Amino acid sequence: MSDGRGPGAPGDQYPGGQYPGGQYAGGQQPGQQYPTGWQPPQPMRPEDQRLWATLTHIGGVFSSIIVPLVAYLVLRDRGEFVRQHARAALNFHITAAIASVVASILTVVLIGFVLLPVIAVLVVVFAVMAAVAANQGQFYRYPLTIEFVKQ
Repeated sequence: MSDGRGPGAPGDQYPGGQYPGGQYAGGQQPGQQYPTGWQPPQPMRPEDQRLWATLTHIGGVFSSIIVPLVAYLVLRDRGEFVRQHARAALNFHITAAIASVVASILTVVLIGFVLLPVIAVLVVVFAVMAAVAANQGQFYRYPLTIEFVKQ
């Protein structure tokens, strides 16, 4: 229990503020935006951006939303090319996942049994086309995609 003067008391400085002895969380000094020693992400070379964009598109075929989401969150600050491709792949695979869920529900009325294989083929074809475009250094816009993640 707290008597109002220890850690956890209202107005306490602990989680983001000053610790005993004048130290700050993460080794920060007052007025610093980032911890000491932290450096912003460095831009990738164009070849590396093409590689990661290609892997993002292909990874979406095998893991649906996971690979494009991780790629977008990790690589979005590393270059405009990889950011645009990761965003496009993420939007497409979210759209495909929603379409798959709807098609799964529609299996009750039998139309889902036709839609599921069609969706699977479209995901593979469009992802391969996007991966080829990314590897050639071109931008690719997936057809039939809802823009969930904006610029």
